[in-house]
Amino acid sequence: MTSEPQSTEALFRPFSLKTLSLKNRIVMAPMTRCMAPEGIPGPANAEYYRRRAAGDVGLILTEGTVIDRPASRNHYGIPFFHGEAALAGWKGVADAVHGAGGRIAPQIWHTGSTRAGKWEPEAPVESPSGLVGPEEPRGVVMTEEDIADTVAAFARAAADAKRLGFDSVELHGAHGYLIDQFFWDGTNKREDVYGGATIAERSRFAAEAVRAVRAAVGPDFPLILRVSQWKQQNYDARLATTPDEMTAWLAPLVEAGLDILHCSQRRVWVPEFPELDGENGLNFAGWAKKLTGAATISVGSVGLDTEFFGAFRGQGSAAAPISNLLERMARDEFDLVAVGRVLLADPDWAAKVEAGRFDDLRGFSGEAMKELV
Repeated sequence: MTSEPQSTEALFRPFSLKTLSLKNRIVMAPMTRCMAPEGIPGPANAEYYRRRAAGDVGLILTEGTVIDRPASRNHYGIPFFHGEAALAGWKGVADAVHGAGGRIAPQIWHTGSTRAGKWEPEAPVESPSGLVGPEEPRGVVMTEEDIADTVAAFARAAADAKRLGFDSVELHGAHGYLIDQFFWDGTNKREDVYGGATIAERSRFAAEAVRAVRAAVGPDFPLILRVSQWKQQNYDARLATTPDEMTAWLAPLVEAGLDILHCSQRRVWVPEFPELDGENGLNFAGWAKKLTGAATISVGSVGLDTEFFGAFRGQGSAAAPISNLLERMARDEFDLVAVGRVLLADPDWAAKVEAGRFDDLRGFSGEAMKELV
């Protein structure tokens, strides 16, 4: 890989928001590993995250870890964020990261009615309308009692994150999982207050979860929500086709108590509304920041020449320049950037970028998905 011409200074500025203080703008993206036996993270999980903190990642977002609901996970190796044993395991993870000088937030999750292979939970999967995709039935329709219990479970998990010493918490509201299934008209056909023809109406569940979490953690604990236009069920899905629709979707969530929007797209350099500001226009995180005033995290294939879907088929990806990212960071288009697969391949990626060692950056091998190292 050839050396980058731009300064990396913008990427290594400190960042502070409420009680969260980061040494740089690099975030480890949450990546499902399915390597928590019996749902309990152990020493191997702690060491995995500690190594990335030691490699100068500013903020680590954990893999998705599920709330206390029947069928809240779609794979037996996904960790719990409830129960004495699992929470003790997560405290060990947080302590290991802090010992290496890092900061960490758990990504709190409910997988809704999605599948991740042949494994099935003991209880029926649940979703807004008993759908996993448009006109694709799966599982049961959530009652209003189910919804209230789920909101409460998100709040308990967030309170536990604060109690255990985590630095922030992220709710997973993207990629076609439960919160996103409420957002998406392809999976939310409800006729009560949790449904509706507009994205603003379908955001009620997420807003209630955010308000409950904010009440549980207090005003100063930073709260992140991951959102996406695309779904695993439909890569071309869009919740907001105009800036006005995006404002209607995201602004009420910020008003409900969010501090940071984690805006997931498949490629970080792709403009969200090129018809408005051109082929080099603002990306998803850039527009979200402009429209809501919230801090944003951008993510999508940083440092690699292919997007991540091939990783689940064992495909690798070569290292790629980050020139476009550096340009966007320098003009403060968004506040933070999340990096995924390159950190699986190389825990020291951030330190190498800061030192200007671009020729030493590695690509991603599909083998990295098979081990927790």
